[in-house]
Amino acid sequence: MPILERIHLAIIREVDQHGSLTAAADRLHLTQSALSHTIRKLEDQLGVSIWRREGRSLIPTQAGEYLLAVANRLVPQLALAEERLQQFAKGERGALRIGMECHPCYQWLLKIVSPYLADWPSVDVDVKQKFQFGGIGALFGYEIDILVTPDPLYKPGLQYQPVFDYEQVLVVSTNHPLSQVDYVRPEQLTEETLITYPVETDRLDIYSQFLMPEGISPKRHKPIETTDIMLQMVASDRGVTALPRWLVEEYAEKLNIKAVRLGPKGIAKQIFLGTREGDANIDYLSAFVELAKNNRAFPTE
Repeated sequence: MPILERIHLAIIREVDQHGSLTAAADRLHLTQSALSHTIRKLEDQLGVSIWRREGRSLIPTQAGEYLLAVANRLVPQLALAEERLQQFAKGERGALRIGMECHPCYQWLLKIVSPYLADWPSVDVDVKQKFQFGGIGALFGYEIDILVTPDPLYKPGLQYQPVFDYEQVLVVSTNHPLSQVDYVRPEQLTEETLITYPVETDRLDIYSQFLMPEGISPKRHKPIETTDIMLQMVASDRGVTALPRWLVEEYAEKLNIKAVRLGPKGIAKQIFLGTREGDANIDYLSAFVELAKNNRAFPTE
C-alpha cells in the first residue's frame, strides 16, 4: 500500500488555502477528527511532522512546505484529468480555460470566442481573471490552459504566440488641454488623476515605461475595475487613463474621449497567448491559438 495518497495532498492544500483543519474538513466533506487522524497516521508512517502549531495557526514544517508544493502541482492536474475523462465519457471534447492578464482584451476575446464556439461545438470555454498564483502559476498549476498577456514571462515548459500588435496611448476627454497635443510628456501628468485597472503599478505600462523612468508620479492614482466606468470617468473630466489605441477608437464613437500618444515614439505592445508545451497536441487548444493568430476581426495598428 502506498503511504502518500491523494487525500493527503488534498488536505494539505485545503489547510493552506483556508487556514484551519475545520475549514479544510468542511471543504473535503470530512469530520475534523477523521482529517486529523489521516494526517497523524501519515506523519507516523513518514516519521516527520507536516505542521507545527503557533497559537491557533498551523505552520508547515520543511516537509510540509515540500508536500504543499507537490499538492499544488499534482492535485489540479488530477482534477483536470478526471474532468476530461468524464467529458470523454459523455461524448464531449473538453473545456478550454482562458486566463486574462489583459483587462481591456475582453472585446477582442469575444471576436475570437464566437467563431471558435461555432467551429468546436463540443468544447466549452471559460474565462478566468483571478488566479491563486498569478497567470504563470495558473498555467503551471493547470488552473487555465491559455494565458492572454501583454507581458510574457518565458519559463521552461511554456510557449508564447504573438497574436496582435497595438499602441498603448493616453486617454483624455475631448475638452482636456492634452487633447490638442501631438504627444504627452511624463511631466504633464503630475497634476492629473490617473485611472487604471486595479493591478500593481509595476505591471502598468504607463508607470513602468513612461512615468517611473522619469521619477514622476500623477497627482492621484484611482483604480477602477471596469473599462466602461473608467472611460465614463475620463469623458466626464474626472481623470485620464492609458489603454490600447484600438479600444479607445471603438469607444470614441460614443464617448467624448481622445487617444494621445505617450511620448514622441509612443509605447508599442503585443498581445501573446501562453500555453504549456506539453499541450501542443491538444487539437481544440491549438485551434484556438491558430484562430487568434489568423482572425482579421481583431484590430491591427
